[in-house]
Amino acid sequence: MEPIKIYPTRNTPAVLLDPSKGVFKLFGRSSPENSIQFYEPLRSTLSSEIVSDRLDVRIKMEYFNTSSSKCIYDLLKEIKSLEVKGKEVIVRWYYDEDDEDMLEAGEDYSDLLDMNFRFIEYHPNEQPNRKSA
Repeated sequence: MEPIKIYPTRNTPAVLLDPSKGVFKLFGRSSPENSIQFYEPLRSTLSSEIVSDRLDVRIKMEYFNTSSSKCIYDLLKEIKSLEVKGKEVIVRWYYDEDDEDMLEAGEDYSDLLDMNFRFIEYHPNEQPNRKSA
């Protein structure tokens, strides 16, 4: 399967989902008019197309609305099911040093799904550290 690449807009995040390499990245803002329509192809691909033994998930959201929150939860449930099936799953949840709400959102997802997340604080005005990204 070809990777799914979606460039960010004002209302939708950047996405890279490469089933053959086991990579899933979700970065930016999420408040699309129809969250289900935006996220369903990603959920469907996660549930049926991941062929790698390992899935590297990186989520760095600046903002997401309520309907996006539910869709992100559904994506993470699919990822959890891959872990239950024996795939190695690493979830990195990035949050702005000043955004406690985003940190708490990641902690809530981690707790609700009983998944280990790596929480990575970043400073918006600094260049990312290539080793931790």
